[in-house]
Amino acid sequence: MYIDTHTHLHLHEFDEDRGGVIKRAFESEVEKIITLGTDHASSIETLQIANGRKNIFAAVGIHPSEAHLAKKEDYQRLKSLAEDEAKIIAIGEIGLDFYWDTSHAEEQYSIFREMLRLARELNLPVVIHNRRAQREMEWFFQEEKVDALNGVMHCFSGDIEDARFYLDMGLHISYTGNITYQDFRKLHVVKFIPLDRILLETDSPYMAPEPHRKKRNEPAFVPFVAEKLASLHNKPVEEIARITTENAVRLFGLSQFGSS
Repeated sequence: MYIDTHTHLHLHEFDEDRGGVIKRAFESEVEKIITLGTDHASSIETLQIANGRKNIFAAVGIHPSEAHLAKKEDYQRLKSLAEDEAKIIAIGEIGLDFYWDTSHAEEQYSIFREMLRLARELNLPVVIHNRRAQREMEWFFQEEKVDALNGVMHCFSGDIEDARFYLDMGLHISYTGNITYQDFRKLHVVKFIPLDRILLETDSPYMAPEPHRKKRNEPAFVPFVAEKLASLHNKPVEEIARITTENAVRLFGLSQFGSS
């Protein structure tokens, strides 16, 4: 059984067949799914999806691309939401993204700082987005004197030294379908991550694995990521499924919700 630790089931790409997407995931041995918000409104949507289904869970937060649009009251809104709803099991998706736009850097740093504080206040793990900001994020953590953190670096794109930095902080590392691509150049980094600190994800609807590349991604495809990881470690895919599921259950406190 698998756990897809990172999806965005609220997005319009799933509007026509969201129920079918979820059904296919469970039929593909995906035991649990975590769906993440990117601002206050989408966080509410993710919670509604999670509350309507037994084995779907929500994370709430403000994505760096939405940081400049955040309102002052969003912090308290998200805090109140997470305090009241058991199915909110993490703060995310949060972090830094300088791929598209660097003009809102200060807003990104400010919101990221707030979201980390929110996670500490609520004792919840974080799901961190980092795109084209490896050095900046490491500098940020050093300046903020954050040397220990419970959470995961989602869709990791750094090198071995970056991985070591985050692992030393106590973070997990997750990978998605891009590790199945022929042009993916960091398989040596994937293999470097200790198996007890790695998670599986799809980042649906983005980055579908081979053989579904360039199509809409969905949680049913997470076994393809596991198969690639199994081949890298020369282990049965069933063992990779078991280890990564145990990692996710431990990190996100999913044991309190029982099994499927």
